[in-house]
Amino acid sequence: MKELSGAELVGFIKERQLRQVRGLRQVYGVVPKLLILRDNDAAAISKYVELKKCYGEDILVEVEEKVLQVPYLQEEIERANGDSSIHGVIVQLPLQDTALEKLDDILSKIAPEKDVDGLNPHSILQVRYLQSDQNSRPLLAGTVPAKTEKTVELPMFVSATATAIDWLLTSYNIELLGKNIAIVGQGRLVGAPLLNLWRASGYKVIGFDINDAEKLPAELPNYDVIISATGQPGLLKPEMVKSGAVVVDAGTASEIGVIKGDASDELRARRDIIITPKVGGVGPLTVAVLFDHVIQAASQSVKG
Repeated sequence: MKELSGAELVGFIKERQLRQVRGLRQVYGVVPKLLILRDNDAAAISKYVELKKCYGEDILVEVEEKVLQVPYLQEEIERANGDSSIHGVIVQLPLQDTALEKLDDILSKIAPEKDVDGLNPHSILQVRYLQSDQNSRPLLAGTVPAKTEKTVELPMFVSATATAIDWLLTSYNIELLGKNIAIVGQGRLVGAPLLNLWRASGYKVIGFDINDAEKLPAELPNYDVIISATGQPGLLKPEMVKSGAVVVDAGTASEIGVIKGDASDELRARRDIIITPKVGGVGPLTVAVLFDHVIQAASQSVKG
């Protein structure tokens, strides 16, 4: 079994990012800055925030954290939107007792150019692509639109976790063009944005919702690449994955204080598949992508 370890890639990414940040500081006097907003100090949330703070320190990006009650989050976001020293704004999820509609209201306040988590439902770009019977191809500028032209909406900054999965497979030379790809779970953090990203890239990809669980044993063996992000521990069983398939486990859930993924232990025991490890798969790259977005936002602020 070959493992796809994001943790092994982060060191190289950090070196590049540190050079970029030093350049912004030295040439333009710009210090990239990320503002993290949250409404609680739960241990799990605090751990994720601390990881981001440590990462930022390593690459000389300033990270500010504020804990505010939900009614004050929008006010703080609007203040940050007008602060030129802040280049990225994220709301650390989950928020306590916040309905989906209210969450959308909060996230939609983040300025698109500072929405480094890519979660503002309104900060989107329309991307056109062509779809044929065999493969899909991005629509190149100047080409004549075909009857099979599709439109996909992408945020200015695509979800950090979705982008991290794309980086992970690219770094390990996993070819996606022409492959049958399944994304299990259509949440706003991973499944839905990754589906749009890969459709816009011209890949043959289909999304399954958690409500499709009964279909998975019959459907998933038909796919070469499987991304699972449902948060349902042990959802992926050995019989659901064909030999030689690539599996990215991006699901996280807690069982008796232990973080578990979507892939069952029995699936991980197989030696004829390629899969992310239990620890250090997508997570480390997600943080790296987030800070890449902050650096990009800081660079754009210089260009004006």
